[in-house]
Amino acid sequence: MSRPHSLRARVAAATALGATIIVAAVGVYLALAIARNNLQQLDRRLETASQVFAVNARAAAPFLGVLGDRGAFAITIRAGDNVVASTPSRLPTLEPGSNTVDISGTPFRAFTAAIGPNSDLLVSVAVPLAEAKDPTTDQQQQVAIVGLLAVAAAGALGWVFGGRAVRPLVELTHRVGRRDRDLAPAASGVREADELAAAVGAMLQDVSDAQARTTAALDTARDFAAASAHELRTPLTAMRTDLEVLTAHELPAEQRAEILADLIRTQGRVEATLTALERLASGELSSERDHVDTDLAELCDLIAEDAQRQHPGVRVTVDAAPSLVIRGLPAGLRLALDNAVTNAVRHGGARHVAIGAHRAPDGTVTVTVDDDGSGIPEDERSEVFERFRRGSDAAEGGSGLGLALVAQQAQLHGGTARFEDSPLGGARLVVTLAS
Repeated sequence: MSRPHSLRARVAAATALGATIIVAAVGVYLALAIARNNLQQLDRRLETASQVFAVNARAAAPFLGVLGDRGAFAITIRAGDNVVASTPSRLPTLEPGSNTVDISGTPFRAFTAAIGPNSDLLVSVAVPLAEAKDPTTDQQQQVAIVGLLAVAAAGALGWVFGGRAVRPLVELTHRVGRRDRDLAPAASGVREADELAAAVGAMLQDVSDAQARTTAALDTARDFAAASAHELRTPLTAMRTDLEVLTAHELPAEQRAEILADLIRTQGRVEATLTALERLASGELSSERDHVDTDLAELCDLIAEDAQRQHPGVRVTVDAAPSLVIRGLPAGLRLALDNAVTNAVRHGGARHVAIGAHRAPDGTVTVTVDDDGSGIPEDERSEVFERFRRGSDAAEGGSGLGLALVAQQAQLHGGTARFEDSPLGGARLVVTLAS
């Protein structure tokens, strides 16, 4: 596995690559331009030389054959296909203008022009093409050297400035490694670094919040388990005692029947406690994804109908605004209000229970459960919402979790639960719910 490169090295490499591409493109253009310009300059020199020679061609023609050009130049005068005069390096028949020809394996650049306006004589003047190519090669080499130096300089500058550019990221990495809570105390001036710092900070905050929630959930679970064990220990101990008595002694039928009835009652208490604990645990595990649109008025009507079937002789009325829809947990709300009505009947001895649900001007929803029972002493109205806490006037057999379920559901819906005096003479349970 190859070793990963630093971001600074990548910035320097990217800068050098970009410079290489630009320098290569500019270098190719300059090389072609230099070659073209040098060739054009040579053509202009040859054209000037041909014009000067054309004026003196008749006088100079007899001496061309004896000139020792040694391949340094070539001059040829022709009349059609016939050579009138020429240097030892003879040029072939050429059209007027600039041409490149080969003389004995050496490329020459030639320019051909007419001698006089009415003359059929053409003079061709040529020099080796190397006179243009050699300077061109030198200049192109200089361009290449400058380009390489520019690429090297770009890479070096990329390394220098890249270090400054990635410094905020390096500092952010160090702060994350040190587990600093404040990852971006001040703007770094680099947008990406600031955005990354904010994203990492938000992620770490989410992790911290999740850890806090997990710790709180574990603490709650431990407290919940301890309280549950404490509440279940008493009835289970009583059941064991009754079973030991039934096993160890021959009792009269009446006593056996009394002990068996006590066992049944105790078993019912344990079962009710376990059911309430299960419901509390389900509420603790619910999340925002479980909330759905719930018609509270319809829910109150269903609760009233079920309560009157379960408690014959008790009148349950509903006063709820029509189409009162909220985002909530239908099963949880149903459970809470069922428990409220059951508590009013079983522990308060109520014969009339009135359920109300209305939306307040601030958008919250208030649900009330009034009864004409014995009520709840004012100094106990907060304590009865705690788990396994029962009012002093509560009937036997309860688990002490019914009102805890009510308080839990109120909290899960962003509200609270409290008791007040009821206009019916008993207790009024007031549950506020966020809309």
